[in-house]
Amino acid sequence: MKAILAEKPSVAREIAALLGADHKEDGFLSGNNYLVTWAIGHLVTLAMPEDYNITGFKKESLPILPAPYLLTVRKIKKDKSFAADPAAVKQLKVIREVFGRCDSIIVATDAGREGELIFRYIYEHLGCRKPFERLWISSLTETAIRQGMANLKPGHLFDGLYLAGRCRSRADWLVGINGSQALSIAAGNGVYSLGRVQTPTLALICRRYLDHRQFSIKKYWQLALEHRKEFIDFKSLSEKRWEDRKAAEDALQSIQRAGKVSVTSVDVKPVTEHAPLLYDLTALQKEANKKLNFSAEQTLSIAQSLYEQKFITYPRTGSRYIPEDMWAAIPDLVRALDATAAYKPAVAKLRWGRFNKRIVNDLKVTDHHGLLITGKIPSALAAKEKAVYELIAYRLLEALSEPCHKEITHVALQTLHHGFQLKGCKILEPGWRAIKGSFSEEDSEPVQDLPKLKLGDELKIIAGSVLERETKPPALYTEATLLSAMESAGKDNEDPQMRKALQGLGIGTPATRAAIIETLFERDYVIREKKSLIPTSKGLQVYELVKDKRVADVAMTAHWETALQKIEHGEGSHEDFEKEMESYASQVTQELLSCTVATPAPADLVCPRCKARQLIIREKLIKCPEEACNWVVFRTVCGVQLRVAEIESLVRTGRTPLIKGMKSKLGKKFDAFIVMDDKYCTSFEFPDSKRRK
Repeated sequence: MKAILAEKPSVAREIAALLGADHKEDGFLSGNNYLVTWAIGHLVTLAMPEDYNITGFKKESLPILPAPYLLTVRKIKKDKSFAADPAAVKQLKVIREVFGRCDSIIVATDAGREGELIFRYIYEHLGCRKPFERLWISSLTETAIRQGMANLKPGHLFDGLYLAGRCRSRADWLVGINGSQALSIAAGNGVYSLGRVQTPTLALICRRYLDHRQFSIKKYWQLALEHRKEFIDFKSLSEKRWEDRKAAEDALQSIQRAGKVSVTSVDVKPVTEHAPLLYDLTALQKEANKKLNFSAEQTLSIAQSLYEQKFITYPRTGSRYIPEDMWAAIPDLVRALDATAAYKPAVAKLRWGRFNKRIVNDLKVTDHHGLLITGKIPSALAAKEKAVYELIAYRLLEALSEPCHKEITHVALQTLHHGFQLKGCKILEPGWRAIKGSFSEEDSEPVQDLPKLKLGDELKIIAGSVLERETKPPALYTEATLLSAMESAGKDNEDPQMRKALQGLGIGTPATRAAIIETLFERDYVIREKKSLIPTSKGLQVYELVKDKRVADVAMTAHWETALQKIEHGEGSHEDFEKEMESYASQVTQELLSCTVATPAPADLVCPRCKARQLIIREKLIKCPEEACNWVVFRTVCGVQLRVAEIESLVRTGRTPLIKGMKSKLGKKFDAFIVMDDKYCTSFEFPDSKRRK
């Protein structure tokens, strides 16, 4: 008799059906000499401090360095404490019974670091000693499962994967428990949550937000000229930027009197845009956030659903390539799409027999290959699932297409002593861009068609205009750009040597980055404002406390991810990593405990209207608790959250300091004071003294 442990009931049912284990029991399926059961996520986790008889947030108890680490059944919050999850207790009892009745075990949890950890923690917690083999598959199709069952791998081959998962688990425990308790003790005014990856990610968001908010926006003016040749209209833009509008207008008048510009250089360059690679999970999440406005967690959830429905391969992949032995199966996937009316026009643009093999690279395939569709094409999907599936399907067709060949033309013009320039683009061979008919990036300026121009040509000026522009602050992070920053954590480092050392390193993994971002939302450290990620006052407060501490060091966290990858592949020592993490946790704990945290004095503000009750300052609003008064002001005004000092100024003096970076309904940024009138209503007062409610 063999036991099979899957990660979820749905996967267990798929495997059981193929193996003929079709008899339903309480918590498992049986038949044909198999007992198939399942976990429900992480049933077993690392024990909490109270399990070591360490209670409360006590300075003398820190740092907590378990030796040995204890495992416990997953806990859930009950009232003000934690208790064992009844569902986890029940399913563990089932798994113990199934393992006890069998001679050996087949591990069918998700084929990745966390899936391996889920099984090993259960195996260790139950004190099981039965031999086990690994089912390692990248899709849940019947063919993939049958091939996987015919090629089960010895369990010990995945010891490195387990040790990397265990190191990750213990490292997060050490930093999360000790860092959170140490900072909370030092602050003395609430409970703060820190994390090995969570805190550096919060630091990225806060640093960008503050840079954005503190950026001094300056206006400047450029000149645009309109021309026509060979019945083609096109525009040129001045190289110079004027800081004074009047000077720009005077220059335009002089240029228009001259009436023409001369071509001083024409630079024509052929450009080859290679077809994009397949998606890995992070690339899919970035694209879905950018084009569909899906959160990273939402995209992962949808992709997991598509995987469990057998429509795509395993989504938690960090590779964008496939191995050589999979190449022969690719034409069948394309034929499956060709048999579907929606994809037939796109498939028709491929050149059969000349598929692009750029996605084939054995050396760049990690635990799983790049995201692919399967031969099972969905006939009907929910709207969001359909949108994500289409991204994956069209990306396969794009990846198999030939490069896009363009001709980019840069032209320099001169009139009087002013230089102008223009840029043109001509598509020579559309290649992969023909699949969806997209010939330029959505976030780039459109490139105009140009007539044939040569050195010495003179072009008439049909019209001219003065364009008002503004310098742009660093863009706020969206989930797409934050995922990119997490993927390449060191690229913004100011030290060139450090930037080079960190090249290619990231924080988090494709499988965990979405959960890290969601944790920041759950902790109320970050909110979404349209697509932008904005730190809350609580998030900024944590950042101010830890920004110069090691716990917020993005570079160090990126190095740890590399160390975990080496452990996974048997190239690094898990003992050395755990010793390093214990030393680090001890240092972080002492650093946080010894820091001086300026606890802000309570904002003892009396309601300006009734003058009878003290105001309540909350995350989203300021209000008077007196029901008869009920004076209220929202804290987030046009995208900017008011700080406590700004609220105090408004209540005490009737006006805030100048609030920068607010955004109108039309998306235009502005700076203004918020003022309160004699009826206790607020309005804007602009630096030029105009007032608007």
